[in-house]
Amino acid sequence: MRKTKDWSQAQLADNSGVSRVMIGKYERGEAVPSIDAAKKIADAFEVSMDYLVGEGLLNGFDKKTLKRFQELEHLEDDKKKTLFDLIDTYIRDAKARKAYA
Repeated sequence: MRKTKDWSQAQLADNSGVSRVMIGKYERGEAVPSIDAAKKIADAFEVSMDYLVGEGLLNGFDKKTLKRFQELEHLEDDKKKTLFDLIDTYIRDAKARKAYA
């Protein structure tokens, strides 16, 4: 993720509050981050810890997407249905375009 964001180890250290030395050790497999350090790194990347480690039911979603899902649950049923219908339409159209590409 660090390379995808084009961050140096120092930038990740600054953004997460985890030392650059420890970030290097994590990347080389010389150390395993504590839960606290992993949480800080996940927060710096604005993802969940599931996403960071690639496990769990919600590992494919960033925090903004997860927050939107949570907010959907507070909508009235008719508004939720409308939004889900719209999402389903976009997904169906994307699958059709991919199938005929």
